[in-house]
Amino acid sequence: MTREQVETARQKARQYLEKAGIVITNQEYENIEIADMGLGRLYEIGLEIIVYVNTDRVCAKELVMFPHQVCPEHRHPPVNGNPGKEETFRCRWGKVYLYVPGDPAPQPKGSVPADKKDTFTVWHEIELNPGDQYTLVADTLHWFQAGADGAVISEFSTTSHDESDIFTDPEIRRV
Repeated sequence: MTREQVETARQKARQYLEKAGIVITNQEYENIEIADMGLGRLYEIGLEIIVYVNTDRVCAKELVMFPHQVCPEHRHPPVNGNPGKEETFRCRWGKVYLYVPGDPAPQPKGSVPADKKDTFTVWHEIELNPGDQYTLVADTLHWFQAGADGAVISEFSTTSHDESDIFTDPEIRRV
């Protein structure tokens, strides 16, 4: 991504945070991670991340998603003797469709790019609206998508090792 593309995405992410009533510092703004997953399709596949804290025990983040943006299917495996990341997603603004193992939704509200459909294997749908939250146990396969207006999600978890995440799509590069 070019610097201009990154700056545009950061500005847009800040606007979504403002809609959610979340105030960030200038330093947090400068450190917003624009994660296009190495695919160069940010507005389709990716997300924008602010990390507040990530210690050897806890992690807290804001996840900003643009309309219909998808965070691709992945899991957080065991790392260095830890069982993997346990995480709670709390929707702050917008709508999020979270997909986990279980009975597939007969008519899922989320959709994925046609050329990537085979890299999405779990279709049990959990709809999160502002104030709703859901906790995933460690090493659970999952993916999520923002609704038509986008979304802001707070993530509370055990320590995060994003570089160790395992994605179903072998083309994804998460560094």
